[in-house]
Amino acid sequence: MKPALYTFLIILLTGCFSEQKSDSESKNGSLLNGTIIDLTYPFDSTTLFWPTADGFHLSGSAGLTDKGFYYSAYSFSSAEHGGTHLDAPVHFSEGKQSVDEIPLENLIGKAIVIDISDSCVLNPDYQISIADIQQWEKEHGTIKDQTILLFRTGFGKFWPDAKRYMGTDEKGPDAVAKLHFPGIHPETAEWLITNRKISATGIDTPSLDYGQSSLFESHRILFSANIPGFENVANMDKLPETGFQIIALPMKINGGSGGPLRIVAIVP
Repeated sequence: MKPALYTFLIILLTGCFSEQKSDSESKNGSLLNGTIIDLTYPFDSTTLFWPTADGFHLSGSAGLTDKGFYYSAYSFSSAEHGGTHLDAPVHFSEGKQSVDEIPLENLIGKAIVIDISDSCVLNPDYQISIADIQQWEKEHGTIKDQTILLFRTGFGKFWPDAKRYMGTDEKGPDAVAKLHFPGIHPETAEWLITNRKISATGIDTPSLDYGQSSLFESHRILFSANIPGFENVANMDKLPETGFQIIALPMKINGGSGGPLRIVAIVP
């Protein structure tokens, strides 16, 4: 066999085996040089929403048609802000980006997790401090530009128990004052937009601000800099502190202040 032909066959066979391996890895949840971790809660009757918001509703039908084949079709209704969802900057900052205007580069990229769950066990109203971030940076280095920053409070373990996850299972305006869960301190939000250049931030609680906030200052500060937020992020306990990628794609609602979010991590 001629050397050139032999080399060609080796390359061809190597490519075939590589393709087969890639297909196999995809079926087993591994892709793009890593394992895919779903960070999204399903939307159903148990999905948690803000006490004043309408929940998720699905209606429709499924079954055999009169022609003998199966068919299902549904309609759904939902508030923008509930379950695993995105907050667009315009949610709290007039003139800033709506859901459809957020650059995809802000929603896809390298990510880190800062774990403050020990502090939250002792204090459900804990507000993430600048010191929490600086402690992480002492161990891992300065947060790089265009990083997606996630905070792990440990509250994900309570989902979908509204009373433990949100502090109350009551509904209506009066229930808002009874909310208790961790969030980002406004001073920390201000420090982030002044000293770091993150693409987005997310948390495993119902809000970037802690439950007792009435002014939503952290939202307002971050969104003034067009930094979108991810709320009710699931399965953060499965993530390492660094070295992974995030893909966070919301429903593209034209002019929307937020929307349901399908967010996944790719962990090497």
